[in-house]
Amino acid sequence: MGKTFRARRLPAHGVEPGWTALLPARTPTPELDRAITADVVVIGAGFAGLAAATRLTELDPSLSVAVIDADVVGNGASGRNSGFLIDLPHDISSGNFGVDTATKSRNEITVARSAIQLYARLANTNGWDKDVFDPSGKYSVAMTDAGKEHLTTYSSKLKALGEAHKLLDAAETADVTGTRSFKAGLFTPGAAMIQPVALVRGIAHFFQGSSVTLFERTPALSIETSSSGCKVTTPKGEIRADKVILATNGHAESFGFGSGELLHVFTYASLTEPFAPSLLGGLRKWGATPAAPMGTTVRRINGAEGDRILIRSRYSYIPSIEVGAGSMKGASKLHDRKFADRFPEHRHLKFQFRWAGAMALTWNTVPLFGELEDRIFSACACNGIGGTKATAAGIATAELVVGHRSALGDIFRAFDKPQKLPPRPLVEVGARFNLAMREWRAGRE
Repeated sequence: MGKTFRARRLPAHGVEPGWTALLPARTPTPELDRAITADVVVIGAGFAGLAAATRLTELDPSLSVAVIDADVVGNGASGRNSGFLIDLPHDISSGNFGVDTATKSRNEITVARSAIQLYARLANTNGWDKDVFDPSGKYSVAMTDAGKEHLTTYSSKLKALGEAHKLLDAAETADVTGTRSFKAGLFTPGAAMIQPVALVRGIAHFFQGSSVTLFERTPALSIETSSSGCKVTTPKGEIRADKVILATNGHAESFGFGSGELLHVFTYASLTEPFAPSLLGGLRKWGATPAAPMGTTVRRINGAEGDRILIRSRYSYIPSIEVGAGSMKGASKLHDRKFADRFPEHRHLKFQFRWAGAMALTWNTVPLFGELEDRIFSACACNGIGGTKATAAGIATAELVVGHRSALGDIFRAFDKPQKLPPRPLVEVGARFNLAMREWRAGRE
């Protein structure tokens, strides 16, 4: 017997990310307006979906792959992050650093570097410049003595893993950032910095003339399974395929998958107006994550019109997966304060773009991965650090679909299933309290 899964709601991303505004206008690919067939249909053209389609064609160039997205490429969550592809765990300094912890950290590194390696291959193949993909490494920075101590501890754990890095004192950190507000920094060379909208657009362009066909502004309204295959229905067409890959992150729940297992959390970013490079010392391009979890991420980017500073901070639980004006206003005020604290001599700079982006988390921080139903596979629930985790999930799902074995796939197959959340009133109160407490603990960081 077949089953039918109907979308209860469609994505609503809100105002476009600033990354889009910095790029030339692009004509989306046509929406699907007819009935077609494919070997695999991928629902979602973000990091996970595009990575899945790319990996499928690497493993079997004869496969026909259809990718559909409810919006345009780059307007979803993948175009709304801060542009960090991070290769190391955010925090390996807590608890006893025993065998189990070391293995877990090594697995996290394998997951992250599998994603970065995919984009490095695409950058080399397509001739992307460093404004799109830059394997430049990243910094972590500390605003407080507690943050400085955390970086020192983190350094000792990196040494135990044999990972290259460099601790920076306050003066060395100022030489990078152009501000003396930071007490210390730590550089790790394995991360990459991206222009996220340019990167996903670049992959979409890469598909032209290949066995992958992309249809934008084409939401999936339903997925039907039968013994002979699957049918995905869209507003003006349908796709019959042997298998479906669901790469919709939190919106897997819209089809009934992961119901009662997914936490929908938004994070927020603000990007300043352009300023003359001479206004701020330090390097013209750098990115820094905070020493404390749930702290503030900062990036400096440069372009023809001048340089800009990006601030990302604030996490909020929004089960409707649609951020409201009040949440945006609160995050914007926080960003203003965070910017002034880090760049007090330049507090006059105004923010030109502000946006929000959704993440999907699970209680036990595992992805919603694998064959959820006959012929329906999932690469959802990134649990943060979506640039690498979502990409790796897409790669691992593609490998699962075609029966390819790899170290990455073994890691994903070994994950537990997502745990059920507590009843809704409890989870809502608990999630909001937990996020507020984590933000409070981060303090100035």
